Amino acid sequence: MATRKVRHIGDPVLKKVCKPVKKMTPNLLTLIDDMFETMYEAQGVGLAAPQVGIVRRICVVDVQDEDPVVLINPELLESSGEQTDDEGCLSVPGKCASVTRADHIVVRALDRDMNEVTYEVEGLKARAFLHEMDHLDGILYGERANEPYHDIEEDEEEDLQ
Repeated sequence: MATRKVRHIGDPVLKKVCKPVKKMTPNLLTLIDDMFETMYEAQGVGLAAPQVGIVRRICVVDVQDEDPVVLINPELLESSGEQTDDEGCLSVPGKCASVTRADHIVVRALDRDMNEVTYEVEGLKARAFLHEMDHLDGILYGERANEPYHDIEEDEEEDLQ
């Protein structure tokens, strides 16, 4: 495993709509492992493939609930409720913004073995899934924000990690 360079706002790869994964390959398995390592090294809770320069529909999420998740070709099936909170992003370093998202979602995806899985999640995990899935469609959280980005205060940084 290796850490990869995280692309930052302004990099054109972050605005691309990602291509579906049709079959698992050794390179994609390495990518998934590297994405987890990169995310953990940066103290994030999610990372999407375009954030490391790969235009494929893959993201990883771990909100420190001992259930790391790989989402390949994720599809939002249901959403309900509402939550508003500050979000940060490894591709927008030092900034955050208030974003309103669904509080409860159901997502269908493939896991790293290309088995279909369904996740029903809420709260922070739902927020993280939706944030990372947006990356797969070339959307940064600032486009959904209730306010412009602002600098992260030291105490906010701990809350966002």
